[in-house]
Amino acid sequence: MKRVIVSSLMMMLMGAVVCWGEEKKIDAPKNDEGAYVLFNGKDLSGWEGDGKFWSVKDGLITGSTRENKTNGNTFLIWRGGVLKDFELRAMWRLENHNSGIQYRSKDMGNFVVGGYQADMDGSNTFTGILYEERGRGILAQVGQKVELAEEGKPKVVGATGDAKEIKAGIKKAGEWNEYVITCKGNHLVQKLNGNVTVDITDNDSKKRAMEGILALQLHAGEPMLVQFKEITLKVLE
Repeated sequence: MKRVIVSSLMMMLMGAVVCWGEEKKIDAPKNDEGAYVLFNGKDLSGWEGDGKFWSVKDGLITGSTRENKTNGNTFLIWRGGVLKDFELRAMWRLENHNSGIQYRSKDMGNFVVGGYQADMDGSNTFTGILYEERGRGILAQVGQKVELAEEGKPKVVGATGDAKEIKAGIKKAGEWNEYVITCKGNHLVQKLNGNVTVDITDNDSKKRAMEGILALQLHAGEPMLVQFKEITLKVLE
């Protein structure tokens, strides 16, 4: 009996150590709701990007290519941990052109990132879609519920709602929108202003990502400006 009790205590202790270790992987304070606060509203602590393009202005993460041109897409990378199963919330506004929120992505060096992207653009043509940067391209359009097969093309298996109605809820350029991105296993869901834009089950074990980094995008091309605030991360069990 004593051996059973000791064994149980050891297992509990080991479990506590593992949980503590998982907690320590996220380097950010928590808010009252238990979510990690990834941006302090003052500076880019915890983030890394090219200083020619990224800064904090008026308490907002600001990405701009108006003063300096970029020859390729460049990213601001959050260095506080790895995203696995999570709920990410971020407020954003885009003055023009194209941007996005990278999640479960890969750092390819020199502030270049590849992977899942919650897309956004000034005309709202691509805003809300799931795009895989440097990968499989567009994986789901607004309003689509999609399954990705092993080495196969995206298959639309349902709808998250009426695409026109969802797009009608997206604010115009220069106004604030809220992205909520949820990942649990191979199930990915993106919401914009409370509406589910895409729902994806990625069954492609060779190309999908079950974990990766978080980053914000500045797109090459015309001079542009994008801003972010209130970025929080809740780890899902």
